[in-house]
Amino acid sequence: MGKPEARSGWRNAAAAAWVLVAVACAAYMHWHLLRETMDRAEERLVSMCEERARMLQEQFGVTVNHVHALAILISTFHFEKFPSAIDQDTFAKYTARTSFERPLLNGVAYAQRIFHHEREMFENQQGWIMKTMKRQAAPPQDEYAPVIFSQDTVSYLARIDMMSGEEDRENILRARATGKAVLTNPFRLLGSNHLGVVLTFAVYRPGLAADASVEERVEATAGYLGGAFDVESLVENLLSKLAGNQDIVVNVYDVTNASEPMAMYGPQSPDGKVSLFHVSTLDFGDPFRAHEMRCRYRQKPPLPWSAITNPLGTFVIWMLVGYIICAAWSRYDKVSEDCRKMEELKTQAEAADVAKSQFLATVSHEIRTPMNGVLGMLDMLLGTDLSMTQKDYAQTAQMCGRALITLINDVLDRAKIEAGKLELEAVPFDLRSLMDDVISLFSSKSREKCIELAVFVCDDVPKVVIGDPWRYRQILTNLVGNAVKFTERGHVFVRVCLAENSKVEANQVLNGTMNGKDGKVETTANGAFNTLSGFQAADERNNWDYFKLLLSDKEPHMDELECDRSYQNDCDCVTLMISIEDTGVGIPLHAQDRVFTPFMQADSSTSRNYGGTGIGLSISKCLAELMGGQISFTSRPFVGSTFTFSAVLKRSCKDTSSDSKRSLSEALPTAFKGMKAILVDGRPVRGAVTRYHLNRLGIVAKVVNNLSMGLQTLAGQNGVKESREKLSMLFIENDIWRPETDILLLNRLHELKNNGQVHELPKLVLLVTSEADKDRYGSAFDIVMYKPIRASTIASCLQQLLKVVMPERKDNQNRPSFLRSLLIGKNILIVDDNKVNLRVAAAALKKYGAKVHCVESGKDAVSLLQQPHCFDACFMDVQMPEMDGFEATRQIRQMEVKANEERKALDLMEGSTFVESHLPVLAMTADVIQATYEECIKSGMDGYVSKPFDEEQLYQAVSRLVVGTKESAV
Repeated sequence: MGKPEARSGWRNAAAAAWVLVAVACAAYMHWHLLRETMDRAEERLVSMCEERARMLQEQFGVTVNHVHALAILISTFHFEKFPSAIDQDTFAKYTARTSFERPLLNGVAYAQRIFHHEREMFENQQGWIMKTMKRQAAPPQDEYAPVIFSQDTVSYLARIDMMSGEEDRENILRARATGKAVLTNPFRLLGSNHLGVVLTFAVYRPGLAADASVEERVEATAGYLGGAFDVESLVENLLSKLAGNQDIVVNVYDVTNASEPMAMYGPQSPDGKVSLFHVSTLDFGDPFRAHEMRCRYRQKPPLPWSAITNPLGTFVIWMLVGYIICAAWSRYDKVSEDCRKMEELKTQAEAADVAKSQFLATVSHEIRTPMNGVLGMLDMLLGTDLSMTQKDYAQTAQMCGRALITLINDVLDRAKIEAGKLELEAVPFDLRSLMDDVISLFSSKSREKCIELAVFVCDDVPKVVIGDPWRYRQILTNLVGNAVKFTERGHVFVRVCLAENSKVEANQVLNGTMNGKDGKVETTANGAFNTLSGFQAADERNNWDYFKLLLSDKEPHMDELECDRSYQNDCDCVTLMISIEDTGVGIPLHAQDRVFTPFMQADSSTSRNYGGTGIGLSISKCLAELMGGQISFTSRPFVGSTFTFSAVLKRSCKDTSSDSKRSLSEALPTAFKGMKAILVDGRPVRGAVTRYHLNRLGIVAKVVNNLSMGLQTLAGQNGVKESREKLSMLFIENDIWRPETDILLLNRLHELKNNGQVHELPKLVLLVTSEADKDRYGSAFDIVMYKPIRASTIASCLQQLLKVVMPERKDNQNRPSFLRSLLIGKNILIVDDNKVNLRVAAAALKKYGAKVHCVESGKDAVSLLQQPHCFDACFMDVQMPEMDGFEATRQIRQMEVKANEERKALDLMEGSTFVESHLPVLAMTADVIQATYEECIKSGMDGYVSKPFDEEQLYQAVSRLVVGTKESAV
């Protein structure tokens, strides 16, 4: 409990830290966004304030320039001009008409410089006396500056001595000393009562140098030109022309005295309450005075929504991410805990799998060991003189025992498949011969039920393919066995062809699509269906219209054609489609979804009526998938079923009949090549199947629908001129034949011979489905051939009928003879703790001429096989007391290694050729699971023979090991 509690504490602390970090991030984002907003507002304020200050300075500069120009005009046309070119009326009119050039000035006026000694004469000339700002007579002083010219807007300044005011006097003195425009302190203008300033400009006599000194400037001064600036009106007009005035407040100050700035324009705002403001310096050209413009927002900039929503969204995202991380952390802990539990369950499952394998091995061994004795003794019993009844009893017991062994093999195969330990071989085999062998297993059963059983392989299917023939045979045996078992009338038809598309994937099957399909089904004139037996089939693709597309238009030429059709590249893969069609009881619709479920039957009645375990289809499905294919089916109740599976194999032109170690069937004879025959069959599908088997023997067969057409073809009518050549055989299906036609057929044949239309009467062959049909037909036939038709059975019958000389068989084509030739005189050691198994194994080997020595323990075997020994092979049981077969084999191999080293050193000293000694050791046990086989190979054994073993196993083991040992020793 400590670890979960600690993890929970860490998780809570991490969650709290995560919340704090989320709050900090949200707060930082809020501050950052607010700071960005304030920075942008400040930048906007600076931009607007600087723009207004610049425009105000430009406007002021333009006005100053025009005043300067007016001063030059007065200097030029007034001084030293007698009479003067300018008088009051002229000045007033001129300044009024040019006032647009001075929009910032309320008006301009000119004051002439008068010395004290010139006062009386000046006043007499002007006709008025000079007055002060207070409208009193000007007191005596050194200099005077009476206004003699004024614009009408400032006519109240006429006759006033500008030197009478202290501030005006200072401005006049500074203006003439600097030669620049100077300004007064702000004051209330007369008339408008607006705040303003007076601009004063000195008027010099013509000829003053630009770099004149102060004394020279004072000496050359003739008068003073001044104008009143209405600052409030000026700034107000300027701001009205610009956008954004409603957002900001503009103030203009005279800051000549920085400690006490004088407001020139704008409302006042207490210091400390303005969050954002900007100060722009104003340069009006007066070097003795300083001015500045102060701008601020009318209202505090509002808080942007982004500064609220973005931090809030960030906080929510952080919380969601934290929740996801917390959930993932919890999920990780849960998954880790589940993985730990799964590891424990996996360990338990592996232990259970090992226990299951050991259980299967034990059960297999315990069942096979007594079954080996039962079947072996029955085989020995059948080799003695028995009455017919005794022989029947013994054969029945033997058949039941083999059925039990088959069931055990199926269960073990299923266990191997589930464990993933079933491996497929890759050996060349004759596909058509294998199909014939499978059909032959059910020939007696089909004849008992009087049903048609046939196989057809398309011409484009290679003769020799590479794959696992035993597993391929196992699938076919299961499917064909089921078809025969569930069919009481009609037929069972096995068809093999290539996939329609040669590039189809290995696991692709042409699935049956006829379930529930409504369509027109083709029938013959008598109402029968165009199928193999005339009964309706579940999959209508096997009718004649579809089947004839698979047939070749030209007659094949036996093996050379079959090998030529195999593509030249041995590595080419082919996808075979194999369909097994029956006209049996079909599968009920409600049971079709569990057909491939292990140990499941369609219903209880099926199990009672037909028997079976329900494991065959499951194994077939797994094997088909291991071969790179799939399996499917089409079934209709009371009509039949068609199972289709695919398998991926490799092409090979190698003939397996030349390989004695791998041959699974006998090669077909070539003695019938070139013979001609006529086949009378009213069912085209069945006729094509029969012709296929005849063509495999090299017999050229022509199929006709009825007996009349057959006789016409025999006589050379219907334009068939080549039929007049020698015709060896006339095959007739039993349903075409009628007993009353015996004499008519014989008479017609003799008539054709007497007329010279045929040179020799053909042999008449009747094809029957059941042995009971033989007695119902007349004696006109030379031979009756029983179905199912196979190339080998046709060859045997025709050899007997036509007296054809067949080539002698080689020894390696006759397995009993071949085994005898291999084992005769060989010393074989058999090791088994079961005395019954010893007797069975000894009898089986002695049957082929071997000299057998038996021991009952591994220790005795090791003692007998001390070097040197006289044994040629050893059959070793695996499970034995004291010392099992694995340990005994390991000790035997160790003794061989030591003896070979000593012999090798001795042969090198003597200069002779060293031949390594190796005793073939075959495991002989009832355990047939993969683990046992792997342990056998690991311990040094050379092969594996499962109990009970038969001629096939002996043939495979001995031909592979004993012959190989013999060849290596030569």
